[in-house]
Amino acid sequence: MNDHIYERVLEIAKYVADTKATVRSAADHFNVSKSTVHKDITERLRAINAGMYEEVSEVLSYNKATRHLRGGDATRRKYKGE
Repeated sequence: MNDHIYERVLEIAKYVADTKATVRSAADHFNVSKSTVHKDITERLRAINAGMYEEVSEVLSYNKATRHLRGGDATRRKYKGE
């Protein structure tokens, strides 16, 4: 794995763990695609740092479990004109 990819994986993982960010918001923050962020924190991070992987996977599970609520809220705001 290239050094810049290794560094990016750790930076993204730390950001997600600290801020409880979604994959989409992390991708926007680091100016990479959602696919890159997802691959970094689900596949590459496991090989680099298993402890941090566990922490980040909890955040991903929580975000996945509540995504329907965020989507419903966004739709409500859209039609209310907010």
